[in-house]
Parts: sequence; C-alpha cells; structure tokens
Amino acid sequence: MNPIIRRSGLSIAGFMIASGFAAGPAVAMERPPATGDPPVPTAQPPPPPPAEGDDKQLLHYDYQRQKTEYYCAPAATAIALSTQGKSVSQREVANKLGTTTDGTESVEDTTRVLNEMTGGGYETTEIDGVEAQPQQVQELRTDVVEAVDDNRAVVANITGTAEDTNGRQYSYTGGHYLSIVGYEDGGDTLKIADPYDRSKDYWMDEEDVADWVAERGYSS
Repeated sequence: MNPIIRRSGLSIAGFMIASGFAAGPAVAMERPPATGDPPVPTAQPPPPPPAEGDDKQLLHYDYQRQKTEYYCAPAATAIALSTQGKSVSQREVANKLGTTTDGTESVEDTTRVLNEMTGGGYETTEIDGVEAQPQQVQELRTDVVEAVDDNRAVVANITGTAEDTNGRQYSYTGGHYLSIVGYEDGGDTLKIADPYDRSKDYWMDEEDVADWVAERGYSS
C-alpha cells in the first residue's frame, strides 16, 4: 500500500479556488494571532446524539478556523474533538500532533491524538492510487456513517481539487486536513467542516471526497 504522506506528505493548505476564481495562497489568508491563542471556550457537556430525520445525521461541533497556514490538522482535530464535548486549543493539539511550520506529517498522527484524547475508537484508513476504487468509496461511506452515528467526527487528509454539491471548487495542491461532521442519503453526501475555507462548511458527494483522500487517508 502506498504511504499516506506521498506528494510531499506534509499538508499545508495550498491554493484555493472558489467558483473559478483563485483566492491566493493560504499564507495570504491565514494570519497567526498577535499574542498566542485566543481563550479556549469553556468545556461543554457531551452533545446529544445526532438529530434524526430525512436520513440526515449532523453532529454538533464547534468550528475552528486554522490559526496559521500550517495548522489545518490541529484545527480539524480540534473540531472533531468538540463533537465529544472537548474544547482544546489548536496549539495544544499541534503539540500533540508534532505539527511544524511544514505541517502535520500523516493522518496516523491525527488518529493517535484522537485516540489519546477520547479514550480510543479511531482507526486509520488509507486510500492508495490516484483515484478511489468503488470498494474504497463504499468503505469511506460506511466508516463515516458508523463514526457519525457513534457521535464521532472523521478527520481526513486530502490533496488536489474537488467540487461541492453547489458546484463550488476547492483546491489544496499542497495537501490539507478537514473534518467530516455529518451525512445524508445513507452517506452518499457528506458534510465537510473545513478549517481553511471562509464558508466554514459544505456538502460533497462521497465519491468526490474519496478521490480527494486518494493517496492519503482518514481517521474514523
């Protein structure tokens, strides 16, 4: 199986294209705070199980926008942790992940930290090849549905360009980490919480998400 960290391995949000217009490099959009992290929200009790209805399952989560161009993994992991009522700073998560100015090395790190901070349950799944095969798409769908039904968000390491259900494109040529926080239609469509994009979240077909993860992997 090909290693997750191909295509330079370390993930930093690259150029983002929205509706066909280049938004510029991540570093131009991401600015670290002047003095450390902002106050961490007070920890809340674990949220209730996902709401049901119309075959749509959405987790309650606290969105975090990444504080630097290389903090996508800490932010995505913090979003995932918030679905279980855990409020942590991106800096704390970054220290646990081993994040540097080059990014976070592998989705194996997000799996390790999620297990460390939640008591276990997360596994790493790789998608080898430049495109996901049908069985890998099915596996991603199944893993997301099982995780969300268990009140856990998925953290995915992606690279390249994908399009949401509204036809908006997102391009992360240098790699990126994001969270999957819900699904509908039995997992055919997935809810993305993106710590880089200013719209915060969007829906995407599971095949497009699987192809986005190709050559990398996800924690579920």
